[in-house]
Amino acid sequence: MSTVPYPSDVPVEVQQVEAQLLGPGGFFEVVEEEVAGERLRVVANRARSLREMLVNSVAQGDNEYAAFTGDAEHFRRFTFAEHARLVASTAAVLRDEYGVGPGDRVAILGANSPEWIVTFWASVSLGAIAVGLNGWWTEPEIRYGVADCDPKVLVGDARRLARLGARDAGVPTVVIEDGFEAIWRAHAGAPLPEQPIAEDDAAVILYTSGTTGRPKGAINTHRNVIAFLTAQFISGARSMMLAPPPPPDAPPPLPPCAMVTSPLFHVSGLHAAAVMSLAAGFRGVWLTGKFDPVVAMRVIESERVTSWGFMATLLTRFINHPDVTRYDLTSLVNLGGGGSPIPPALQERTKQLFPHLRKTMSVGYGSTETAALVTTNTGAEYDAHPDSVGRPTAGVELDIRDEEGNPVPLGEEGEVCARGPMIMPGYWNRPEDTATAFWPGRWYRMGDVGRIVDGRLYLASRKRDLIFRGGENVYPIEIEYRLEEHPDVLEAAIVGVDHPDLGQEVKAYVVPVPGASVTGADLAAWVGEALAYYKVPSQWEIRSEPLPRTATGKIVKNALDDATQHTQQED
Repeated sequence: MSTVPYPSDVPVEVQQVEAQLLGPGGFFEVVEEEVAGERLRVVANRARSLREMLVNSVAQGDNEYAAFTGDAEHFRRFTFAEHARLVASTAAVLRDEYGVGPGDRVAILGANSPEWIVTFWASVSLGAIAVGLNGWWTEPEIRYGVADCDPKVLVGDARRLARLGARDAGVPTVVIEDGFEAIWRAHAGAPLPEQPIAEDDAAVILYTSGTTGRPKGAINTHRNVIAFLTAQFISGARSMMLAPPPPPDAPPPLPPCAMVTSPLFHVSGLHAAAVMSLAAGFRGVWLTGKFDPVVAMRVIESERVTSWGFMATLLTRFINHPDVTRYDLTSLVNLGGGGSPIPPALQERTKQLFPHLRKTMSVGYGSTETAALVTTNTGAEYDAHPDSVGRPTAGVELDIRDEEGNPVPLGEEGEVCARGPMIMPGYWNRPEDTATAFWPGRWYRMGDVGRIVDGRLYLASRKRDLIFRGGENVYPIEIEYRLEEHPDVLEAAIVGVDHPDLGQEVKAYVVPVPGASVTGADLAAWVGEALAYYKVPSQWEIRSEPLPRTATGKIVKNALDDATQHTQQED
């Protein structure tokens, strides 16, 4: 069982609602079942595959599933019924023309688009594995990802495929702009696939930067994704049951509509938006192109958006824009974030601007490896405890452990560990990394330092030096390896430093080879040739003295700010 006690300050009515939902006989009754050899807590009443959810979505008929826009006047819309027809035709093409079957990979490289979503659903409905390649990757990163997942076919947009230059990806490729209308018409009236899919079959691979310097493909099974979705359904049911009855003369509530600004190659865009909206039967409005706060305001007003799952950097730009009070944003009833820490000042500014959201804002904590969130802090509890990432979601067990894997007393800091039905089975083709990521009993090591106080999780720091830059995870070692490939660089260290909008930015400490001369601008160009733009350091310190190290040779990063040892450059 979880070591997390029930918080002492949860009102009795909340406890009663949660017991009604999760207890024996409840619609979301939590039971114990064996999963991969371990007894885990799972919700008994659940879907068994993502295709099952897709089939159920057809009942939504001509209700709108998704709309894509670069501005408030130009939308491309499609309904649940149309989406199912497009998925069925695309699945037939993938199966018949590219030989895609159960367990095969279909790699997707592109900006958010209807084609991305349809390809995803077509892949998982065949029992294949949809692989979301990072749309910000450079040529070396794209080639690495394709080689790593070894797909039967790569589906990509022209802009990203152009990064490969004269050489193609080395696998059959479908260009989104060139062939999808034909794919969607190729098998009009085709049924959705029907071959068996098991709960623990892999459904998705999403890449997360690794401590070995190369991205790792985290596998999410059908069970993993559905466990995340079910936990969110429980949270929604809980909120509805606790909401006070509306006044007799109140207008009917607006239909749920989510504005989506997260990329589909992240769990925040794929699991929490594309899959969530289909499974729950609500509409998603996807903003395409570079985020523009004014476009977001116009869309909220014109489409009557009711929720937005934001990243802190986007919310900052939105809240602080001078036009934010010029638009009718009162349709918003839920704001939630989890891609990066939400600074207290930003929380308070948001609540001042939208006082009606004070009791509905939320944050969560999780990772790609946990199929999104393992904790949530929402509503009145978030308002009362804004520095906590909340309580475990349904089925999640949390523990805090020391470096040997031993549980520490409640209230003490240690590594956050979690287990439950949403935890990945492992990394794609990386058995050693998978073994390192878990303690016995399938306890996943989150890699963060935290503590549990009165039933809630509080994060302290990033154990593995993880940098959160604008919602993107940046692992220093990947950049350090690239810098140390430069012929004029002797050694390098990367750290995260505070940034008012991005949360953190990347800072580099570099020691040149004796006799060599380097500049931050030169090194930034070198890093940018191989790594995505958000990994390129924006601050540089060029040192003449060796970097401080321990007796075992590890760099002491908390000693890098000794101002007597360096000269500084900023780009």
